[in-house]
Amino acid sequence: MYWWPLLSLFGISFLAATLVPAQSELALGALISLGRYDPWLLILTATAGNVLGSLVNWVLGRFLHQYRGRRWFPVSGRSLERAERIYRRWGVWTLLLSWVPIVGDPLTFVAGLLRTPLKVFLPVVAIAKAARYCAIAGVAQLF
Repeated sequence: MYWWPLLSLFGISFLAATLVPAQSELALGALISLGRYDPWLLILTATAGNVLGSLVNWVLGRFLHQYRGRRWFPVSGRSLERAERIYRRWGVWTLLLSWVPIVGDPLTFVAGLLRTPLKVFLPVVAIAKAARYCAIAGVAQLF
């Protein structure tokens, strides 16, 4: 029974980082506020799922760039242009915003599109995602 909440949190966090809308923050906050689970294990689980979801975006950007503009393409032209403009201006450091709703997912996609090395991408995204979940956990423990 203990593993179901962790697997659910991992899955929701994974989906939330892809281009599928999901709210991992609510799931993490709810599980922490229950007080039944180790907060660090929950943070680690959510971070791992979210980073792997961002990795999916990176892979899609890396290998699907030739299909830009197609109807089924996972990022709208407008979101992609905005994210690409931000990424070109600020470089890899924009990945620290990978946790931000609406902008973060396209940024991780653009990182793949612009061929950001995986050895740079993963640590920066992991730091951003972990920091966000630590902040959420801190707030959730107040309630």
